[in-house]
Amino acid sequence: MVAMPAWDHFLIPMLDLLRDGQVRPLREIRNRLIESTLTDNQRAEMLPLGQPKADNRIGWAASYLSRVGAVERPTRGQYAISDVGQRTLREHSTGISERELRAYAQPGDTWWASTSAGPTPSPSPILVIEENEPLDPTEQIETGIARIHESVAADLLGRLHGNQPAFFEQAVLDLLMAMGYGGTEGRATRTQLVGDGGIDGIVDQDALGLSRIYVQAKRYALDSAVGRPEIQDFVGALHGNQANQGVFITTGCFSSGARSYAETIPTRVVLIDGARLAALMIRYGVGVQVRRTVQIVEVDEDFFE
Repeated sequence: MVAMPAWDHFLIPMLDLLRDGQVRPLREIRNRLIESTLTDNQRAEMLPLGQPKADNRIGWAASYLSRVGAVERPTRGQYAISDVGQRTLREHSTGISERELRAYAQPGDTWWASTSAGPTPSPSPILVIEENEPLDPTEQIETGIARIHESVAADLLGRLHGNQPAFFEQAVLDLLMAMGYGGTEGRATRTQLVGDGGIDGIVDQDALGLSRIYVQAKRYALDSAVGRPEIQDFVGALHGNQANQGVFITTGCFSSGARSYAETIPTRVVLIDGARLAALMIRYGVGVQVRRTVQIVEVDEDFFE
């Protein structure tokens, strides 16, 4: 599969699209560039936080061209080529890099890196980006966050697996409550460690306990799989409690047989493996704390209208 082109790959195609002098909305520019330059697989690529990668890279190309005056924005979200853009297109018809584009910037424009030596600095010191990695600033931030989350997830699973069973069971219940499954007046109860009947916890979703979720929590080695027999035992425990829904959570993974079995039985059993468990803990703030909040800003177009 051919990799997604870097954001500066779209600079000349965008100018070429606008060379007729017509004013076009960014949405049209994006759609036409995506259709004419990218494969289906490239169009489907997403950033770690869910935004289409092509939309983001084309947006940055438009921003850079606007900054050097190669395109003008007569109204919000509308773009047209300028005289500078026409000259850029003539002088770099086969493509232009960020470094070459800097030559068109106005003197004293500090938005660009101060010299032409080396890549544009990363927007945050916590990120580790390869020098030649073709990422725009937003992608650098999202990639950095994804790497941090990956490291934290591994640490979370190691700590959960290394702790006592009671601690893991309570952590699982804390997560379900943080996800909102306890409702506004519900509660979560951890059952006794010995003779629990195959149920490690119960989440009451209402004050009277009329709607309940039964939980099984197993600390497995991170590379060990929960098999079909364990899921069958859990389903038997659910039936023994006249329950029709439950959640089986492990620090390990599930075998294909376990997943197939859970998908075919009438009883609703949700399987959460270690990777998903760690991701949910990060998302809902269980066992983690925010070290720093970064705000990403852009110009408010309405302010200038």
